[in-house]
Amino acid sequence: MAWSKFDPSGMSGTSPAVCTNLVGGEWKDSASYLTLPDPMNGEPFLRCPDTGAGGATGELDPFVASLMSVPKSGLHNPIKNPERYVELGEVTTRVVHEMRDDAVMDHFAKLIQRVAPKSYVQARGEVNVTRIFLENFCGDQPRWLARGFTNPGDHPGQQSTGYRWPYGPVALIAPFNFPLEIPVLQLMGALYMGNKPLVHVDHRVSLVVEEFVRLLHECGLRKTDLDLLHGRGGAMGEIMHRAQPRSTLFTGSRRVAERLAREHNGKVFLEDAGFDWKILGPDAPDASSEDFGHVVWQCDQDAYAATGQKCSAQSILFIHENWSAKGLEEALRARAEKRNLADLTVAPVGDVDDLMI
Repeated sequence: MAWSKFDPSGMSGTSPAVCTNLVGGEWKDSASYLTLPDPMNGEPFLRCPDTGAGGATGELDPFVASLMSVPKSGLHNPIKNPERYVELGEVTTRVVHEMRDDAVMDHFAKLIQRVAPKSYVQARGEVNVTRIFLENFCGDQPRWLARGFTNPGDHPGQQSTGYRWPYGPVALIAPFNFPLEIPVLQLMGALYMGNKPLVHVDHRVSLVVEEFVRLLHECGLRKTDLDLLHGRGGAMGEIMHRAQPRSTLFTGSRRVAERLAREHNGKVFLEDAGFDWKILGPDAPDASSEDFGHVVWQCDQDAYAATGQKCSAQSILFIHENWSAKGLEEALRARAEKRNLADLTVAPVGDVDDLMI
């Protein structure tokens, strides 16, 4: 894997990994760096750009200029540069070919585990979902996303034509819990449609998407097609305030979502926090039945898989007294007690000072 920069087995306090910003087609170092703690033992293991720290707003200027250089018509659309649809389909085909290599799948799964500890099955599943998504957009598929319509008019020579058009300069903000799947699915959709995204992922896990961007470049993506910003959310907010992207896709907390909606006059697509219920009614099967066992397994998975950080994680469970009489609570307790830190079926918990840098 000549394109790979990060070795998940080699990241340590004596040899920390170092992330790099991408802007205007160039990988650029930062004037300041954050040293992040290893989530497994608290020792330093990763250096991430603290872009724009200490009032160094000049470091943000290239990101602002890059976004503002993109026209409203995007990098391509059904009329301008349409060959880029096929070009991106070919890039995706090469990426999928790489990701079908078990060594590449394992590499990304272990990188995810390194920065967002979860079981190997969960991490590998995230990589697999990402690859399957990309398989849908190989070859000619990106241009079919831009399919429009025509309608006949009132007289000969008249017709209505509708185009599916890009926004142009856009922003993408992704959280920590799925450091590959969420940003990759979103940034690839932006690229296919002709947008140029500025991508910002939670700095504790952003090295995963940097590694994927390097794979994209290896597979033929133009380095100027997207920018990648590491660092704190405040730097991203300042760039967005100055550049005013025409659309922003945000996944994260309700508080930040509401702030973005206000500051950008509603030009946002949001996936914010949820409070997910599961309700079990009176029809409780026998405790020895396969159906009962499946319910126990599903409740445990929905509450604790990926350490409860799934977007649809079970937040609260309501059960009818019939389930309680059959021993559901005891069965859930017994199953949850099998989870442990050794196989990352539960994740380490750090204090606020460690996590909220």
